[in-house]
Amino acid sequence: MNDLMHFIPPDMAFYATPPHECSYFPERRAITLFADPHVPMSNQLYGVLAPLGFRRSGEYVYRPRCSHCDACQPARIPVADARLNRSQRRTWKSNQDLRVTRRPAGYHEEHYRLYRDYIHARHTEGGMDVDSVEQYMAFLTSSWANTDFVEFRSLDRLLAIAVVDQFDAGLSAVYTFFDPREHKRGLGTFAVLWQIEEARRIGLDYVYLGYYIAESPKMAYKRNYRPLEILVNGDWKPIEA
Repeated sequence: MNDLMHFIPPDMAFYATPPHECSYFPERRAITLFADPHVPMSNQLYGVLAPLGFRRSGEYVYRPRCSHCDACQPARIPVADARLNRSQRRTWKSNQDLRVTRRPAGYHEEHYRLYRDYIHARHTEGGMDVDSVEQYMAFLTSSWANTDFVEFRSLDRLLAIAVVDQFDAGLSAVYTFFDPREHKRGLGTFAVLWQIEEARRIGLDYVYLGYYIAESPKMAYKRNYRPLEILVNGDWKPIEA
């Protein structure tokens, strides 16, 4: 892990925000560490920062850095060793009728309509239901990342989009949204399983899943993907340990 630090530009600084409300635990105060937005970011540099626990939101690269809480643990799947449980095998099999297409990041009205349907059904609180095309693009895309919008279709009907970054260290699952009427398909799970298989197919080692939070029902599901590695004190370790 320390070897990766040599690839960070010497003029790259990181800035901590003042304490702010935590997105997962409203009773707690959070601190976020941002990579200096004035230093040019690149897909190659992001590929160095991702194994150090950083994530992308739009143009910004960040990671939690709370002084009294370490609940947010960076998580990734080593794809060579990935193994599916019974439920995941069932989800994989039941979605084999879908046609999957990787498309370069960009605005498509069909994608945006699906996004709006999803957030209005799933995120009626917290501000995500107040959206615009500008907010949508600023959230999911950036000028420097190698990002694809992966389409999942049944015949010609768009059911899901997985927004995926690709860099030398692997694939990063940025965000997935899907038709809320198709919840029985397990499209969120299928999107992750597809990314594992795609990373394996193109010779990448990891799928980065963002942050695993054991105390948060919305984030603890990541433990279902095995083996799952989390970043602890600078080293990636299997969660079983």
